[in-house]
Amino acid sequence: MAYSKSRYLVRRLQLDPSLIIVILLLAIVVISGFVLSDRFGTTRNFMNVLEQSSGLGFASIGQAMVVIVGGIDLSIGAVVTASTIFMAAIVDLHPGLMIPMIFGTLLFGAMIGFCNGYITIKTGVHPLIVTLGTASILNGSVLIYTLQPTGGVPYWFEEFAYGRIWNVPISGLVMLLCFALVWLFLRYFQAGRAFYAVGGNPEAARLSGIQSNRIILLAYSASGFFAALAGVYFVSRTGVGDPRIGDPITLASITPVIIGGLILGGGKGNVLGVLLGVILISLLSNLLNYMNISTFIQWVIQGVIIIIAVSVYVHKGKKL
Repeated sequence: MAYSKSRYLVRRLQLDPSLIIVILLLAIVVISGFVLSDRFGTTRNFMNVLEQSSGLGFASIGQAMVVIVGGIDLSIGAVVTASTIFMAAIVDLHPGLMIPMIFGTLLFGAMIGFCNGYITIKTGVHPLIVTLGTASILNGSVLIYTLQPTGGVPYWFEEFAYGRIWNVPISGLVMLLCFALVWLFLRYFQAGRAFYAVGGNPEAARLSGIQSNRIILLAYSASGFFAALAGVYFVSRTGVGDPRIGDPITLASITPVIIGGLILGGGKGNVLGVLLGVILISLLSNLLNYMNISTFIQWVIQGVIIIIAVSVYVHKGKKL
């Protein structure tokens, strides 16, 4: 009876059960942080976490949009890396091009994403293979060009990563704005709702008049765009183009997507859950760092959380 009432309330409030689960996990991490570390529960620390989570947040937005249409993008980390090299190398030679290069880098990422979607559609090859191949091409090209950090950007551009407005990090505000815009797009725009239709049943979406190929191209282009935005953030943060900066980003971008309740098969999920997943992972890493827990152990803990979250979602999905 209690479970039936709670299920009714969830439906009544139109809350996705996955959001409730990730909120509970987030609450556990926050409460644990207050108990285990005096430095964790400060405004300054929370603002630092928001700042440091921006790169992961940008990458996860793009990954989420691809997952919703039933795909996956394993080239995100490579696009992040290539974007940092592309921007830093050119700006180092022509500092006056700093502003145009921001837009140029974002366009570069969107074009890579578009190519991923186009090849997937035209060849019928699974996007996992296509994007893995793209990642290999980009990483190989970057390493042919340089094996060490290179290039540079003007000092003032570091404000994007480190600047504050009323003590709130600019990069964090941009990340939150991006999540808000994507949420509004997916929820209230016809093209956004078509993402779920294509991910849920591509053939039914096509028969209902939805141009599925265009939606898929839009999703992959958005993924490349947001990966490049993550690259712009890392250039601002480090001041150089780093040929290894994106290595951990691809798998890291999938973690908040899974924890946030998006189904890898597509057609279901809430991008706000992905935002909560980003914050959860970032706060957890922050707390474990304060506790001097090894990075390798942190990976184990994150893996356990992923397995638990997926198991609960599958269990809930069978009952609801």
